Order: sequence, then C-alpha cells, then structure tokens
Amino acid sequence: MKLTRITLTMATAAALMATAACGSSGGDPLAPSSSSQSGSAAAGGITVGSADFPESALLAEIYAGALESKGVKVTKKLNIGAREAYIPALKDGSIDLIPEYTGVLTQYFNKDAKATDAEGVYTELKAALPATLTVLDKSAAEDKDALVMKKSRADQLGVKSIADLQGKAQDLTVGGPPEWKTRMTGIPGFKKIYGLEFKQFRPLDAGGPLTLQALTNGQIDAGDLFTTDPSIAANGLVALEDPKSMYAAQNVVPLITKSKSNPTIEGALNGVSAKLDTATLAALLKEVVTDKKDADVVAKEFLSKNGLG
Repeated sequence: MKLTRITLTMATAAALMATAACGSSGGDPLAPSSSSQSGSAAAGGITVGSADFPESALLAEIYAGALESKGVKVTKKLNIGAREAYIPALKDGSIDLIPEYTGVLTQYFNKDAKATDAEGVYTELKAALPATLTVLDKSAAEDKDALVMKKSRADQLGVKSIADLQGKAQDLTVGGPPEWKTRMTGIPGFKKIYGLEFKQFRPLDAGGPLTLQALTNGQIDAGDLFTTDPSIAANGLVALEDPKSMYAAQNVVPLITKSKSNPTIEGALNGVSAKLDTATLAALLKEVVTDKKDADVVAKEFLSKNGLG
C-alpha cells in the first residue's frame, strides 16, 4: 500500500477480525454475501469483491452502495484474500470490481515499474494492466504499507527510517503477510533497495490483528501495518520513514473488468474517488476498527453525506 499504513487483547483482536469479515459470506469467500441481490450477475449486474482486511472491505461497501444508488444490481463477495487470489477471480469472472492501490497493483503486473509519484505510478499502471481489466479515476486517498516498530524499540535502536536498520536487521525478526516472502514490498525489496537481511521472517497477516498483536507483545521487532491504521498511534507504535521510496504512491482506485464498465458505473465510482482523500479514509477506517461500527453502515453514512447514495 501507499508502497511511502489500550493494547489489543485477544478479544479485541478477534473483534477486529470479525470487522474485517463484515459483509462476508462466512464460508467460501467467493460465495455471494447474504446482503447481495440474488441473480444480479445473470441480470447484467456487477459483483464487487474485496481483499481480506478492513479497509478493503469498507471501500468495497462504499463502491457497492454508490452503484446501488444508480440502480445497478450488486453482488458482494468480500474478504477473498490477497491479490494472488482476487486477481484470478477478476480474470475468470468470479468478481467484476475491487478497490485497489495504484503502486502495489502496478508492481503486481510490472515487476520493473519505476515510478514512485502519484501520476507516474497511475500512468505505469494503466499501461501494465491486462487488456481485460481497467482502472477508473484514482482518488486522492492514499494508504501504504509501512514498516512499523514499537516506539520504545525504535528509540532503543536509534532507528527512525528503514535505512537506519542497516547493521541491525540481522538481529531482528520481521512480520507481515505471507506474500511478503516474495513481493518487492517485503523481504526481496528490503534486500534489493536497502541491503537488509532480517534474522527471521514470520508470516502473519496483511496489516491485521495478528501483526499488531505480534508487535505489541514483542514476538516480532518490526511488522507490516498500513499508514491509515489508527492502531499505530493507539499502541505506541511508529512507522519508519522510507527515504528510498520502496513504497511508491498508493492511491485508492477502482479496478474493474473492462467489459463491465459503462457510463453509469464509471460515473458512480468516479464520484466516490472525487470525494475520498487520505484524512477522510483514515477517519472512516477508525469508525470501523476502533469504534466497531459495521462497514456497511459507515459506507452508507459516507455516501449520504456526500450526495452519493
């Protein structure tokens, strides 16, 4: 993500995971949610998916509500998993639309992507997409992966940036999603861009409760959280600076099957993008993660407030 996101008890972590699953079918993540309109795919509707973390599910609910307000029949298949799972779902027609982030999506399709600024990344992304997929307008809202540490641990090591881990990483354990083992946003990127090799990598989750818990209880020294995550400040954590721009611009953008796009759908989704900025997204996510409000309720309130639903 932008590739620039009170200690939780086990009960709180479980609640957070439940929040992430808000709107999910609870079984097969590619099965329609109970709130979807049955038969929508056959009727020419659109199936909205999400990755398996709270912000993605929230954005999917916002997209779904904006489309429904324009009379589009919507099916929701939320919390599918990582990019390696939902991109194939887009390609085989299991879903038609998903919220994405420009930088990481560009790197998924183009391992040699160079741009780090918002416009450059967006341009590279459009050029890298398969012919069957397209992106609509990017929003000003940005959310990046961040390498996060306990502030006390960072102070102890004299670390403020990822670069400061040189000479120290070999004694540290880092945690993140399993995909970090092979992604340039994870272990390979730390080695190539910063020359870092950690003592151990622990596969956990994508900016979720497992990583947060491992950080707060000292099971890992550094971990992957997202820059919009209110848990960073709430738990005495600090996101390390990224002076070499390992994490490129990460603007929220709708990724859609090209054959499903039309002026009505484009207008609804571009309207959402026009109203989303980073501060707004962070505030909405706080309502879900910290205040424990249902993602669909937060989405409806956002759409109503902005004349989009």
